[in-house]
Amino acid sequence: MGTSAEREFDALVATATPSRSARPHFAVGSRLDDWWASRSARTRRAIRIAGPTAVLVTAAATRLTGIGHPDELVFDETYYVKDAWSLWNLGYSSTWPEGADERFEAGETEIYTERGSFVVHPPLGKWLIALGMAALGPEHSAGWRLATAIAGILMVALVMIVAKRLTGSLLLATIAGGLLAIEGNAIVMSRVGLLDGFLALFALAGFACIVMDRERGSPRLWRPWLIAAGVAFGAASAVKWSGAWFLAAFGIWTVVTDILARRRRGDEAFVTRGLLVNGPLDFLHLVPAAIATHLATWASWFATSGGYQRQWAADDANAWGGGLAWVPRSVQSWLHYMQVTYEYHVGESRPHDYESDAWMWPLLVRPTSMWYRASSAGDPGCASETCGASITGLANPLIWWAAVAALGYLVVRVIRRREWQPVAILVAFAAGWVPWLLYPERTIFHFYTIAFEPYLILALAIAAGAALGSPLDERSRRVSGLWTVAAFLGLAVVLSAYFWPLWTGMTVDFGFLASHWWLPSWR
Repeated sequence: MGTSAEREFDALVATATPSRSARPHFAVGSRLDDWWASRSARTRRAIRIAGPTAVLVTAAATRLTGIGHPDELVFDETYYVKDAWSLWNLGYSSTWPEGADERFEAGETEIYTERGSFVVHPPLGKWLIALGMAALGPEHSAGWRLATAIAGILMVALVMIVAKRLTGSLLLATIAGGLLAIEGNAIVMSRVGLLDGFLALFALAGFACIVMDRERGSPRLWRPWLIAAGVAFGAASAVKWSGAWFLAAFGIWTVVTDILARRRRGDEAFVTRGLLVNGPLDFLHLVPAAIATHLATWASWFATSGGYQRQWAADDANAWGGGLAWVPRSVQSWLHYMQVTYEYHVGESRPHDYESDAWMWPLLVRPTSMWYRASSAGDPGCASETCGASITGLANPLIWWAAVAALGYLVVRVIRRREWQPVAILVAFAAGWVPWLLYPERTIFHFYTIAFEPYLILALAIAAGAALGSPLDERSRRVSGLWTVAAFLGLAVVLSAYFWPLWTGMTVDFGFLASHWWLPSWR
């Protein structure tokens, strides 16, 4: 008989054509329908397993193969890896002596001081990096990046799960996961010890919980998926403060969808009741869980005494008095630390060679060079006169630009059909991108886009579903759609193979390396 999910998928690709109103959202139809219907139940079950499994194997291969190269700290690993290791040992991130990078790379990993370091991001991401270092050893560069690689693999799996829930199609879910598995920006951010991959993973987990809550129908008093979303968004903000934008965006989304649900039920006071009844309930489901999760990640800072600003309120001249004297001094110190951190974030404007304004991100104007080494004949791996090795957070341009175009398709689809799935994707994309437009003077980088890249991929998968067509379309239309999608996927794979050296730091002939700089700003 198969599981309910299997029966749902079989019904989706069956040759019988349902009425338009009865079809699921984004139903897929193509010449594959007849072939699929002629397969045995065992074959279909094997294919269902084989597709997502192949995607996960690909994701693991692109993220774990040669992850220890280069055997030196790249880009902001100089901060996060060392901060993670002192956090693991002391319970807070501490300072390091002069020349610490070279000594750390050489295996001298216990040279941190006990003086707290000014760290501008919350601790969860560094705790996760530290887990990988504890597992493989801090002297091994693979340990610095193991946790981010695992996060990248999990994100591919989660994208497939979300795509299946949104579209009802295992085919589109496999396409979505496959595209993310071979996409360069996602690969690079899974192969360096930075924080943004964790932020993207937890934000996507929160989005998945929002989707599950939405699928359960009209507003209810008890909404466990909404609480789970609060936990996930709280974890995202405990990696980087920008994760809080996802909480804010989907807090508003939840209230608005609850108001619209009341309207559909014929409630004449749907706005008033939605705001006064559902609004507070939604807040209580989401926000306390997010705050508790975020604060829990600071437990070791509170439990120890050496963290940055930990003793700020111990000085009576700093401690609050009057009506606020009841606030514990440790909490006063933490709140002051958060104020200092906020001032840093809004005031950071030092120029950087690879900074990229947020308006540039959808256009792929200025990717981030994480690491570069020039070499010449006689050096290892260099067979020509001049060679170079680069790790550049450059997306697969075909996937990226097509996905950005797919966002436009979603906007049109929302206007024409008023479906909630595209709206949810657009809200998530906006939560990851729009806030950065508010700080044009701040020094920011293209690799921040990993926070919203899963939603670009979901938009592209839905556009692929539209190209494939539905069982109601003419066969010629569906065949042309099948060939179009197949050609796109094939070209995407070829381009990923072509850009692979720039994503993994391979030493190649300089001319071949330069051939990847399609825009002058990519250099």
